[in-house]
Amino acid sequence: MAVTTDDLARTSLYDRHVALGAKFAEFGGWSMPLQYTGIVDEHTAVRERAGLFDVSHLGKASVTGPGARAFVDSCLTNALEKIGPGEAQYTLCCDESGGVVDDLIVYLRADDDLLLVPNAANNAEVVRRLAAAAPAGVEVRDRHRDFAVLAVQGPNSDEVLDALGLPTGHAYMSFAEATHDGVALVVCRTGYTGERGYELLVPWDDAGRVWDALLAAGSGFGIAPAGLGARDTLRTEMGYPLHGQDLSLDISPVQARAGWAVGWSKPAFWGRDALLAEKAAGPARRLRGLKARGRGIPRPGMTVSVDGEPAGTVTSGTFSPTLKQGIGLALLPPGVADGADVQVDVRGRAETFEVVKPPFVQPSTKTG
Repeated sequence: MAVTTDDLARTSLYDRHVALGAKFAEFGGWSMPLQYTGIVDEHTAVRERAGLFDVSHLGKASVTGPGARAFVDSCLTNALEKIGPGEAQYTLCCDESGGVVDDLIVYLRADDDLLLVPNAANNAEVVRRLAAAAPAGVEVRDRHRDFAVLAVQGPNSDEVLDALGLPTGHAYMSFAEATHDGVALVVCRTGYTGERGYELLVPWDDAGRVWDALLAAGSGFGIAPAGLGARDTLRTEMGYPLHGQDLSLDISPVQARAGWAVGWSKPAFWGRDALLAEKAAGPARRLRGLKARGRGIPRPGMTVSVDGEPAGTVTSGTFSPTLKQGIGLALLPPGVADGADVQVDVRGRAETFEVVKPPFVQPSTKTG
């Protein structure tokens, strides 16, 4: 049976997006704004000024109780010993084969209080796996609709939050508790665009008030509502992976060049044995960057040829509004060197691309 718009979940800001003239698309079972005034306009606003995203479709799950931190550390790939309370960490939930169930961010409030933010479509599965493995005394709760997530991204993001009296300037991948107009919220120095910015965790029913306040406060700083179309072009310019395309049950962290998010010396995490074996043997393919030599624009699923022979597949691809050329990510044999030319079958035309190491655009996440 085909999925209709009536079957899709909606965030608490849906009516505001309609009022702003948003065009909608399905993301992970949710009806989300794809764009308002245009993907390139919104992309440029984030790179040059500030953009405001509703990403409330992202999952949320809490893990609480004595030993919660140690339990999560024994399940997910990254080493939680690297961070302390008030800090966040990118990590992966793998299965025993080393495939990626999801990539997510863990917010460590205390050793007995963690908040996880998975991707929308995978929230229930991450919760299921953790709940099934949790020891007595550790509670795993699905909090998907308890919190909205608003992302303020761009070089003027500090000014926007400052205008509302919200905390700014804390370290990258850290967070601070705050209130605005009686609403308790969490200001996280995280994002998915490559720009300096923040993500705000807001009670679901209060998100509208905070959204309105951010747009009003940001009006003097060039803020623009931005949809998930611009979010995709922005993250592709950074080479950030998207689960389901660049990471999946069939694409391991080793293949996706995400080994930096694996605590290789940890005694236990899901998929450890398989990933150690793959790392030792060397993966059969690796995620690489592609930059167009000409006017070709790569799209997911397109075939990549090396020396005239099919050798890989594009996993993500788009037109880069910043570089004004086609860019993408592709799984290629490990022997293909940076700087090599490959051909991508773009609708029957063999277009030449240079193999490069992402990011395609210099990130500004840690500046300031």
